[in-house]
Amino acid sequence: MLHPARFYDLRGLMASAFRISASSRRAAPALGLTALLSLTGCSGSADPAAAPSPSAAPAASAYPLTLENCGTEVTLEEPPERVLTIKSTSTEMLLALGLEDRLIGQAFPDGPIPKELGGADVPVISDKVPGQEAVLTLEPDFIFAGWESNFSADGAGDRATLSGLGVDTYVSPAACKEIGKPDKLRFDDVFDQIAEIGAIFDVTDAASELIEEQRTALENLTPVSDISALWYSSGSDIPYVGAGSGAPQMIMDAIGVSNIAAEVDDSWTPFAWESVVDANPDVIILVVSDWGTAEKKIGMLQSNPATAKLDAVVNERFVTVPFAATEAGVRNVEAAATIAEQLESLG
Repeated sequence: MLHPARFYDLRGLMASAFRISASSRRAAPALGLTALLSLTGCSGSADPAAAPSPSAAPAASAYPLTLENCGTEVTLEEPPERVLTIKSTSTEMLLALGLEDRLIGQAFPDGPIPKELGGADVPVISDKVPGQEAVLTLEPDFIFAGWESNFSADGAGDRATLSGLGVDTYVSPAACKEIGKPDKLRFDDVFDQIAEIGAIFDVTDAASELIEEQRTALENLTPVSDISALWYSSGSDIPYVGAGSGAPQMIMDAIGVSNIAAEVDDSWTPFAWESVVDANPDVIILVVSDWGTAEKKIGMLQSNPATAKLDAVVNERFVTVPFAATEAGVRNVEAAATIAEQLESLG
């Protein structure tokens, strides 16, 4: 979206009990939790007929625990204890699983954390992607990033270098650049990630409970019909919109809304105002943030001759959703429910 240091030796981290092998990059998709549990640390042979259903968490984690994440093999000797999160989705995932005590810091937040999740005492170490030196100063044993691009030599450090210093790394699978990214994101993929995080941190009961709560809320949604929408994230000259294979499409599918950019095979995409005008959506879903408020976006739509006469603009049929809830994570079901409620209020 708008989605787009100096190396220094920290010998204390190299003595960490945590070790990963990040040098192995395979061309296979990221492992689901079922496959993950058949790897290192699990005794006995798996019975295919008894394999758990998607998003089913095991009774307990077994270590060493090995998984493949965005093409990087990760092996954990024990549950992480000192965790740095980058991006709101990763922070909120851990808070929702009751892991606030493991968080030593957060970075690159996309907005305020919902009060019900807690996290008020988790320090923000950087408003953007932190540099490697700042990261290592915190002595984390695990970094959970919302975007694969957060791990780079100019960012928090590349994954192989961090591995050599004893720091485990993990990226939200939906944000993998190539290897491991779902062809089209579905809620089962989000639930699988919750289960995988539950296994990594040995909080599988909490993960199972959260998945069940979200499944129930999702099933209780009442879809609408015959409503088309533009998922407007950012941009003025060229709008950046929710396309057909990411979290925006997944959320719109859940509530029965037709996405005017559904034919574009991407999570988000540049779109043409001419195409928006031709589609003339019934509703415009506004992604709101501190840097892109609803008022700012509505003002632009009303002042732009190309969009001022759209039915949704003339009749002020706007729906809002927080930026942090628009990427794959624990707030997607809530986002779907909130949008559905706003649509109902619009009549």
